[in-house]
Amino acid sequence: MASRVRSRVVLLIALLGSACGGGPSIDEELELRSVLGVPDRLEVPAVPSSNRPTTEKIELGRYLFYDPRLSGNGTQSCSTCHLQDHAFADGKKTPTGSTGQVLRRNSPGLVNAAYQSTLTWANNGLLELEDQLMVPIRGDNPVELGVSDGNVAQVMARFDGDPRYVALFAAAFPGSRSGANVDKIVLALASFCRSLLSGDSVHDRYLAGDRTALTEQQRRGLALFNGERFECFHCHSGSNLTTSYRDFDSTSESTAYPFFNNGLYNVDGTGSYPLGDQGLYEVTLNLADRGRFRPPSLRNVALTAPYMHDGSIATLRDVVKHYAAGGRVITDGPWAGDGRLSPLKSPLVRGFTVTEEEIDDVLSFLQSMTDESILHDPRLANPFVAGLEGSELR
Repeated sequence: MASRVRSRVVLLIALLGSACGGGPSIDEELELRSVLGVPDRLEVPAVPSSNRPTTEKIELGRYLFYDPRLSGNGTQSCSTCHLQDHAFADGKKTPTGSTGQVLRRNSPGLVNAAYQSTLTWANNGLLELEDQLMVPIRGDNPVELGVSDGNVAQVMARFDGDPRYVALFAAAFPGSRSGANVDKIVLALASFCRSLLSGDSVHDRYLAGDRTALTEQQRRGLALFNGERFECFHCHSGSNLTTSYRDFDSTSESTAYPFFNNGLYNVDGTGSYPLGDQGLYEVTLNLADRGRFRPPSLRNVALTAPYMHDGSIATLRDVVKHYAAGGRVITDGPWAGDGRLSPLKSPLVRGFTVTEEEIDDVLSFLQSMTDESILHDPRLANPFVAGLEGSELR
């Protein structure tokens, strides 16, 4: 994979330097690779033509991402629920919004979100970061950042009254005569989120040809992960370790939009999940979609506990045991039921025999997907921390 990407980049550069060849799409792809800082091992992510990233947009987005002034009451920022040292997840079962409302779903890590074919846990209509970002900013059920019709002018005035932001907005949107507005904020945040790219894990180095990168135990875990007994690779494959994937060259015909029911619940014996959190069904109203959620990327998965859409499984060991059991049994309470017997469960979740040693091997392999560099990259860090301000970082 890595050698294919690097060879492709060399070819593109050669084409650009020749008298013939080198169309606009090639030039654009190379520019995106440079502006976003795409690792050589990865393809260029898909980017809508309506929001081509620039260094200036990304820098404005970085400031906005870490600034609590973007919330209605000035108490929370995007980074409240997406921490760099947690691979831009938050380590909580579910987060709490700026007004104290507890959200129902786990905060997913944002690393490599630019490659996801759909955004959020269970919505087949959110296909671009620009669309998804409106949800935490403007949504009221639940309230996250809580920017409403009643306070949006006040929130924008915070940025228009700050000389630093006046300069950042002017640099990011040089053709605009207006100041801060929600649309510009969304475009800048989406650009910054597309720069949260990870491609330097031990697993990446192994795929690039360094056969010493993985330990013997990790190689055993990789074999189990990609084997038909564990079935992991059916939902977690490719460079982003999820079948929910697209990049710059993807077409609608080549892109998958997967959602699965993994037997986490079976409340009434007909496959239902808890009321108010039934996955894709809440968008489609198709009863067969109850409990169907998007398979997340497993990049940096060791840093993003707890797991599942509702954060209801605490450890990766318990996740492996869940799939080995073929679903979860809840013996009492309002959500009691045997997920193993759910009629809506994916046929891929059929259970398998496993030893503790094999679980150790798989967990060791999952650890190899951690990219330490992204956890400390100053280009992605809080610019309000001393020493990290300034666009010279990118």
